[in-house]
Amino acid sequence: MVNLSVNINKIATLRNARGGNVPDILKVAKDCQKFGADGITIHPRPDERHITKNDVLNLKPLVHKEYNIEGYPSREFIDMVISVNPHQVTLVPDGPDVITSNAGWDTIKQHNFLKEIISEFKEKNIRTSIFIDPDLNMIEYAKLCGSDRIELYTEKYAIEYNINKEKAIHAYKEAAKFASELDLGVNAGHDLNLENLEFFVKNIPNLAEVSIGHALISDSIYLGLENTVQMYKRLCL
Repeated sequence: MVNLSVNINKIATLRNARGGNVPDILKVAKDCQKFGADGITIHPRPDERHITKNDVLNLKPLVHKEYNIEGYPSREFIDMVISVNPHQVTLVPDGPDVITSNAGWDTIKQHNFLKEIISEFKEKNIRTSIFIDPDLNMIEYAKLCGSDRIELYTEKYAIEYNINKEKAIHAYKEAAKFASELDLGVNAGHDLNLENLEFFVKNIPNLAEVSIGHALISDSIYLGLENTVQMYKRLCL
């Protein structure tokens, strides 16, 4: 079984568009877990355009399953994560002006930078994952950086799925196999949805977790949150 972590950024985006506390992101986090999600993912950004620092802190006691915080490892982000002590931190190379994650780390060029940061999280027993393209060299250096897991960046898979799904999945299968040989856990995320998720889950060896936000929250507008979480969860079996 592959764990489903629900990214609730879009709920925060909707709340912030109007101000106030509707929809209530804390209630949504509790409900997602009640409806079957294995964890909650958030990606706070410096401008707080969706998840705020207060959200990061307030969610901590409510996430009784896995709490995964994504973000670019600035000093402020590192200190915040250490103070909250989530189950997992996922490092992404996004700059502050990026709308959404759009590339994996260059773990060769950023080796020393990432290794130093990861060592801080390891001292606090926080599991670390690196957002990465399905490139074997980058995966090898993710291991050398000291990461516990990688999160495969799946946008390319999602784009190519409707053209040739066997071709689309090939690099990801090889990447996951290689990561497992290096004793790296494998997560995945970005543009996975009800159409392409099941094929991905069934073809990626040793896949531990998928993190899904935009598609799941969008589907829930039509299908309802409880039903949608359970639909995605069934595809992870």
